[in-house]
Amino acid sequence: MEFSLDKSVEILKNTPDALYAMLDGLSPEWIESNEGPETWSAFDIVGHLIHGEKTDWIPRMEIIMSEASHKHFEPFDRFAQLENSKGKTLQQLLAEFKELRAQNISILQSKNIGKQDLNKIGIHPAFGEVTLANLLSTWVVHDLNHIGQIARVMAKQYKQATGPWPPYLKILNQ
Repeated sequence: MEFSLDKSVEILKNTPDALYAMLDGLSPEWIESNEGPETWSAFDIVGHLIHGEKTDWIPRMEIIMSEASHKHFEPFDRFAQLENSKGKTLQQLLAEFKELRAQNISILQSKNIGKQDLNKIGIHPAFGEVTLANLLSTWVVHDLNHIGQIARVMAKQYKQATGPWPPYLKILNQ
């Protein structure tokens, strides 16, 4: 599928509700468990998504869309949520994510992005030149990636309990 801003917004708008449906009301064992040392729990992943809403997608879009000659992105701290989420509940994180996402979609849609804008360039600290279309596509896939990660982390909590079935459950073998 080729990039489409409208189709991207469909996913971006639905992500908060998908996370609520997956996680709201679950016991701590589901939301706090991870896959082992140096891995993230569902709680950590939601915190990571919040950090991205604050510091990644819209700020980088603004850099690309600006008339500034310096279009370098600030490096993204992929682990900031480990500190930023301390003392919060999952329900607080889900509500914060939903609010931030709604604000960011509103900002995105207010830009009236046209086809010519999608080819505008920003400079990523690791990848070099990236287009606005690359950034916005990545935002969508980033959401889907982390929804899949949450499902995998949760599924692995029952890996031993599934007895002989893990060879038939691909999610348990990733």
